[in-house]
Amino acid sequence: MITVWTSTDYIVINVTLPYYDLLKTVIFANYIIFKGGNKENLMVLIKDVYGILAAPVCTQFSFAKTRAKTPRNLRDGMELVIGCLNIIWECRYEHKLAFWAMENPMGYLRQFLGKPVFTFNPCDFGDPYTKKTDLWGYFNIPKKNSIKSNKSLPSISEITSSKQAGKRAITPAGFAKAFFEANK
Repeated sequence: MITVWTSTDYIVINVTLPYYDLLKTVIFANYIIFKGGNKENLMVLIKDVYGILAAPVCTQFSFAKTRAKTPRNLRDGMELVIGCLNIIWECRYEHKLAFWAMENPMGYLRQFLGKPVFTFNPCDFGDPYTKKTDLWGYFNIPKKNSIKSNKSLPSISEITSSKQAGKRAITPAGFAKAFFEANK
């Protein structure tokens, strides 16, 4: 998923399956077309992009994948990371983004992107669970509003449906609000 904030009243656009397929994105000199999925193509003018928060699928980079039935494929995982970075880079070439960030749970992505700028747990921002998450990029560090939490999300082995897997992948609401406040 990639979230694009435009400068016009902070319109937030989520570019994610099943609506849009990031790997089918077409970048032109002045605009980006997000294609695929089950919605009409979406055209975004590069000059209108205020900031980008990218969260590529973490499956291949997760430490939990060690116990999975299918082998890890870092090349497949990096395809989405590179797709997100291409969009970030194209927007940055054309004008100064207020911010950009790449988010992923702490895992093997560090071996490709290096040490993250910031690492947090959702409970650092008021959400009642832990899940160490890394952020790389150019952004203002959000102000923490910590609560104590002994609760963690269900482990991968406890997940029995795609709905539960989807819940694990959602950017925590408290963090999203704090990140927006720090970077608006």
